[in-house]
Amino acid sequence: MVDQPYIHPSSYVDEDVSIGRGTKVWHFCHVQHGARIGERCSLGQNVNIGPHVQIGSGVRIQNNVSVYEGVILEDDVFCGPSCVFTNVRLPRASFPVEGHYDTTLVRCGASLGANSTVVCGTTIGQSAMIAAGAVVTSDVPDYALMVGVPARQVGWVCECGRRLDDDLRCTCGRSYELIDDKLYQK
Repeated sequence: MVDQPYIHPSSYVDEDVSIGRGTKVWHFCHVQHGARIGERCSLGQNVNIGPHVQIGSGVRIQNNVSVYEGVILEDDVFCGPSCVFTNVRLPRASFPVEGHYDTTLVRCGASLGANSTVVCGTTIGQSAMIAAGAVVTSDVPDYALMVGVPARQVGWVCECGRRLDDDLRCTCGRSYELIDDKLYQK
């Protein structure tokens, strides 16, 4: 039997929040109203989950990450320490957007490296890998390996996270094929 959610006593969970079985919310976190968090997730120290954020099951959010309103994390997403999400393209203190946020979608199995930044309005593809410190400013294909500022694709990664060789094979035994600039597992 999967455990009930664990909420550390130093964390705040607002009303109208759903947290799935087996999820752990560690020290100094804040989960804001309307947030939906799946089963078996882990929110590291000092994580903020904004209002109405949707988080799938099996998601790992490391320390010092704020997931702002408008961000959707599908199942098995990994957010490295201090990675950054935005939700407004033209922020101005004098002109607040009053709840009108751009949507950012991080697809199933994607990984965001430590200190990476994801500019709002982008989609990060399934099992994509964003390198530490990279800045994502446009959509990322499934299985893409992205590095740099702004992030650019330098290769492909397997579902398991390893970089694919030139024949689109992984040491784990999986192989892929490229059709119309999209990578598919064989």
